[in-house]
Amino acid sequence: MKVISYNLRKNRASGELIALAEKYDPDLLCLQECDTIDLPAEVGLLHLADSTTRNRLGLALYYRRDRFTAKKTQSFALKKSLHDMVLTPAHERLIGTLLHDTAANRDLVVASFHAAPLTARNSLRRNQIRSAHEELAVLGPNLPTLMVGDYNYPIFKKYLSKEVKESGYELTLSDSRTYTRYKFFRGHFDLATSVGLTIDSVETLPRGTSDHMPILVTSSYSDAAARAADQAQDAPAGVVPGGEFSI
Repeated sequence: MKVISYNLRKNRASGELIALAEKYDPDLLCLQECDTIDLPAEVGLLHLADSTTRNRLGLALYYRRDRFTAKKTQSFALKKSLHDMVLTPAHERLIGTLLHDTAANRDLVVASFHAAPLTARNSLRRNQIRSAHEELAVLGPNLPTLMVGDYNYPIFKKYLSKEVKESGYELTLSDSRTYTRYKFFRGHFDLATSVGLTIDSVETLPRGTSDHMPILVTSSYSDAAARAADQAQDAPAGVVPGGEFSI
């Protein structure tokens, strides 16, 4: 499964999406800072699942309809930073879609995430990441889950990785830096956190007109995910099998 995540920098890089879809042939596309009022219904073979609605520059998620069926999409407001409370640039910082993968005959959750800007503390961003994982666990209980996006977390990632792992998720960085606009804040801003999936690679794609570079996440279902899916299918009606993915 291939997923591209891209912060469009106030929608400036929106004209690159069709070329990205054609070149890399992703199964899903997760966007941040996109113009949610003027989003196309289709980007190549990708169909718009939904976008956030309470802020113009928001989040969106596209998927391939020849592989996936979108069962439910939901947007979430997370704890606000002072920047959000004063300037109100983003009410919703997470959008997740519950999908059925027809190729693998199982459900999963994929989400686009945009953490608070660098004016906020890392502790607030960790709170947002933890809350986002909790919301996605409600959207798709015990399901393989992939959350990609702009985490705005360029330094002290060891602490973040430790906290993410304690929640049952894995944090994966791309093969090179995703943000180089400012000398001091260069680093891996765009990340992937996952549970129930094996992350085969995270590749930083060539720079476009955005200050962020897109990332391409390639993943596969882990053996634990396969066992969980089999247990769910074999369980008697009304019985929920023990989850190996509890968060």
